[in-house]
Amino acid sequence: MEKHWLIKSEPDVYSIEDLEADGETEWWGIRNYQARNFMRDEMSIGNPVLFYHSNTDILGVYGLAEVSAEARPDSKQFEEGHRYHDPKSDPDAPTWWCVHIRHVQTFDEPVTREAMKEEPGLADMLVLKPGSRLSITPVTKREHETVMTMARQ
Repeated sequence: MEKHWLIKSEPDVYSIEDLEADGETEWWGIRNYQARNFMRDEMSIGNPVLFYHSNTDILGVYGLAEVSAEARPDSKQFEEGHRYHDPKSDPDAPTWWCVHIRHVQTFDEPVTREAMKEEPGLADMLVLKPGSRLSITPVTKREHETVMTMARQ
């Protein structure tokens, strides 16, 4: 069964436009165990990924990506001096993992958080729950389809 995902990124750190320009990227720097486990244990090549901009004036889904490479050790954890370096992580048993994602589509207009909150079919979507801070969350197929329909309107 194909899984669907949402990833959050601050647009001044890495935006959907950055992904569009790069084409594909290693989704490194995740330092939350639950988000790491989603990438390491559950994400598969071809899984659709809603790309959500956080910490910006207009919160929402700005585009679509897909998982383009299976989980592998996050390269930044071993890079001394990098802000995501983890001196406790062992190369033989890495702590942090990441997937690669590929750009699929940048929406003409974002599907705003406010519009999503008004959509009854998205009432249970994790990103809309108060206090939800995970940068990677699963979404149901129905939630994914609803957001994609909203993006086309």
